[in-house]
Amino acid sequence: MSLADAPREAALKAGSGRRGLMLILSSPSGAGKTTLTRMLLQTKELDLTLSISVTTRPRRHSEADGIHYHFITRRQFELMRDGGDLLEWAEVHGNFYGTPRAPVEAVLTQGRDILFDIDYQGTQQVRESAGPDVVTIFILPPSMRELRARLERRAEDSGETIAKRLDNARNEIARWEQYDYVLINDDIQRTFDDLLAIVTAERLRRPRVQPAIEDFVKRLLAE
Repeated sequence: MSLADAPREAALKAGSGRRGLMLILSSPSGAGKTTLTRMLLQTKELDLTLSISVTTRPRRHSEADGIHYHFITRRQFELMRDGGDLLEWAEVHGNFYGTPRAPVEAVLTQGRDILFDIDYQGTQQVRESAGPDVVTIFILPPSMRELRARLERRAEDSGETIAKRLDNARNEIARWEQYDYVLINDDIQRTFDDLLAIVTAERLRRPRVQPAIEDFVKRLLAE
């Protein structure tokens, strides 16, 4: 293995001794986050694990329990929240969402990376608790008109709910500066390619690959 290959090996191999990365994607509803998340997870060489959130909102017809969310009661959610079993939680559109702590920690300690699909409130909570393990990305729609059209094409929400989502979208978009990276999703493939570049670069940061590089440099200097 050459010096040039060493960081790449450390970025791709779970056994390098590095701690896993927490990759957070946020966006207004309808901006393409769900599609991009699916594309990332289907890229096998990335070996990303999706963090499955718990939520108190009703399940949509297109969703499966345990795959899209763990759908639980408000009482169950309150017990998890008050017991310290959630890494983050938030109330969105009158429903509660949260990330169970134990499954996330299990993945990170294996040296594997975990992908989060959470809003800005959850993102800030995770950043505060996890610090250098976290990389945050915000996905913007190309226009509010296109965002409305995407929500209407889904045909899953009432007109009242869509209007509420658009109002909430403006609040979320105004917080774009809180994120490490911001991408405008006017072309899904180009946005996905940008995401791949971000993941690769973040995995290659020196603090994350330092154990592998230290071993290599010792052997290099011993020659």
